[in-house]
Amino acid sequence: MSNVPYKRLNKDDAVVLLVDHQTGLISLVQDFSPNEFKNNVLALGDIAKFFNLPTILTTSFDSGPNGPIVPELKEQFPDAPFIARPGQINAWDNADFVKAVKATGRKQLIIAGVVTDVCVAFPTLSAIAEGYEVFVVTDSSGTFNTTVQQAAWARMSAAGAHLLNWFAVACELQGDWRNDMEGLANLLSNRLPNYRNLINSYTKFTAK
Repeated sequence: MSNVPYKRLNKDDAVVLLVDHQTGLISLVQDFSPNEFKNNVLALGDIAKFFNLPTILTTSFDSGPNGPIVPELKEQFPDAPFIARPGQINAWDNADFVKAVKATGRKQLIIAGVVTDVCVAFPTLSAIAEGYEVFVVTDSSGTFNTTVQQAAWARMSAAGAHLLNWFAVACELQGDWRNDMEGLANLLSNRLPNYRNLINSYTKFTAK
């Protein structure tokens, strides 16, 4: 049982790290369906943009079988720092990646990637060892199966990582529904059909 205290995400101290969402690696993801996983990853991107969070993209050995970054992410963040690591498996072993993280001056790392047990776990453990607070976005990260998924989550959690899904990230950053409820509701509705139903029902009920 982890004794890690509750740490709230702070939009003024958080940076989003999108690690190795590559066209080859993403085919390994079996703990979520392809459409569900794509939606989850892009939802996290929407959140980063909505809250104006610094965002860093990185790939590993993209000239090899891992493949290039998925084009939708590059389209979401055309001007974000993009670190194409020549071969380091652990992104934290790449000096340019660490330099980009440190340049933000932020200490809360919101991280997601492929695969969970390697590309997410390794930099998560490394960053925690250097004093960062790490928030792993569980449903925007994927791996071979749920057994591997659970083992990776347990390893990171035991080291002090905070595990949450993209919806929880959005809500914790929002803090109060009165902070642009319409904007956040629209974001959530675009990624969650059931949330769109909720908003449509509310809108109809409150219409005058």
